[in-house]
Amino acid sequence: MKTYSIALIPGDGIGRDVTAAAWTVLETAAKHSDFILRGTEFPWSCRFFKETGRMMPENGIETLRGFDAILLGAVGWPAEVPDSVSLHGLLLPIRKAFVQYANIRPHRLLPGVRGPLRAESLDILCIRENTEGEYSGAGGRVHQGMLDEVAVETSIFTRAGVERILRFGFEQARARRGRLASVTKSNAQKYSMVFWDEITRKLAADYPDVAVTSYHVDALAARMIIEPQSLDVVVASNLFGDILTDIGAAIQGGLGYAASANINPDRSAPSMFEPVHGSAPDIAHLSVANPIAAIWSGAMMLDHLGEKDAAGRVMNAIEATTARGIGATAAKDSTDAVTAAVVAALN
Repeated sequence: MKTYSIALIPGDGIGRDVTAAAWTVLETAAKHSDFILRGTEFPWSCRFFKETGRMMPENGIETLRGFDAILLGAVGWPAEVPDSVSLHGLLLPIRKAFVQYANIRPHRLLPGVRGPLRAESLDILCIRENTEGEYSGAGGRVHQGMLDEVAVETSIFTRAGVERILRFGFEQARARRGRLASVTKSNAQKYSMVFWDEITRKLAADYPDVAVTSYHVDALAARMIIEPQSLDVVVASNLFGDILTDIGAAIQGGLGYAASANINPDRSAPSMFEPVHGSAPDIAHLSVANPIAAIWSGAMMLDHLGEKDAAGRVMNAIEATTARGIGATAAKDSTDAVTAAVVAALN
């Protein structure tokens, strides 16, 4: 029987609650399948930073390298640790060290969930470049606190990085409905974004079965709201993908449904799966966080591991739960109640 070793990083705030919920569901799915999940929990978080001065130990990356996958809850507690410290101390180093260059975020309406647009149909897969671009971390500040202070943040776009994320997007579109939206702002950013558009046009010749359209990010943001049914796969840079996927989460009903996967496509290192809602300090410890995004992320993990039947059963259980109205409305069902309902549907 196949055994998968999973690194669990609950992190901060509601991350702890939703990771526990997702793990309960995943273990239930495994019991009905022919594989075993073995989880190892790591306390890396803002609390860990306060105690040690680091978001994870110096050997954290090498520790994680031996796992089949990583399930992350949330990172951040800005009242005590600046987000710029927590993000660059844990999440971003993992993405970059393990070359998790494809960030996948599905946006669709679950049964029983009514998004704010009352859209009749919504099924958009957003592919975000995850390791370079605007979040490369290149830059610095000089003369801090003085009138002539200067801050420089340099975006880095490499041909290898842009081409591989675009190819990944084309492949996803080919496997779905054959439509790809490539997003830039090339009318204003005449180097990096024109570069992205040129590579998009070049690669399109390799995918004659995929209809590709290039959009400026502002126009695509409007289209996601006005005509979401016209979109299939959206591929964008790190910053633009980050922003657009929050729009996608909003139109699918809220961040409580926003799942994601940080994928290393060649599987040379573990991939990481996480809800994108953050640590939500305002509702932490209230046990009302919606765990569906974390459970959905867990289903994406099972799919990536090759356990597609189990992943499908978890998604069916999520849909059966929201169809009953549990975890599907603005009224807060408890985290435990939603988790129990998904487990019951699995059983």
